[in-house]
Parts: sequence; structure tokens; C-alpha cells
Amino acid sequence: MDITIRPIGFVKNARNAPTDDFWEEVISEIELAEDIPTEAFDHISDFSHLEIIYLFDKVRLEDAVYSGHPRGNPEYPRAGIFSQRKKDRPNAIGLCTVKLLEHHGRIVRVALLDAIDGSPVLDIKPVFREFQPQGEIRQPDWVSDLMKNYWR
Repeated sequence: MDITIRPIGFVKNARNAPTDDFWEEVISEIELAEDIPTEAFDHISDFSHLEIIYLFDKVRLEDAVYSGHPRGNPEYPRAGIFSQRKKDRPNAIGLCTVKLLEHHGRIVRVALLDAIDGSPVLDIKPVFREFQPQGEIRQPDWVSDLMKNYWR
């Protein structure tokens, strides 16, 4: 089965390499693709946070992994790709919840997006409180260690 998806916009920021840490200072702009009408952003400023679905377009699909130590660190347990958030995925799709800073015309400025400059954006969804996890979030200790510098 073939699935065709086209970008609805593109990321603009100062990060041009897919690195693992220190994303907090990165401010990104997402500009709508030429064929998407400006009205697609109507009332987006009513929301504080957005979910950005984007493509890891610099990842080669033949480099996809299905299991391994997160970040190659043997001190972390082997984990399946669907137990990790690494970029070398079977479909190279990224997902990130961001803070909306401002909206002007065809551009939104956001914080906390871990996509590099030029990344194609596949979709944008507003964060609804009702879609957030219900109850306590559980994760293994290695995740907190792995993420300690991600948002610095």
C-alpha cells in the first residue's frame, strides 16, 4: 500500500543537524506551504500549545532500526524502536508538543520543537486538555537520564 502525504509547511530555525540535546533555546518558525491557504491558521492563537507532526527528511530509510540500546549506550537496556523516540524510524516521522509563541499571517513561531531547519511539516494540531494522558505517566528510569540535557 502506498500512502501519499504532502508537506503543509516547513520549519525554519538555526539547527541544521539532527543532534540529540540542547533544544530548549531553539525558536522555530513554521511557514505554510504555498498551496495551503492562510486561513488554515485562523484562531490558532487561541491555543497555548500545538502538536507538530514532521518528517525526518534527512534520515535514510535504509538506516531504520527496530531494536537497540537508546543512543547506542550499552548502559541502557535494548529497546524496540516503538519504545524509543529516535529519528531512525521505519517511517521517519517526528512528533513534538510545542509552545506557541506567536502567529503572524502564514507563520507561527514556536518553542520546544526538535526539528531541524527545512524539515517538512506534515500536520499541526492544537493541544486539547482532553486529549492529554489521563492519570500518571509511567516510564523507565533510563528515559529520564537520556533526556536530562534534551531541553537545556
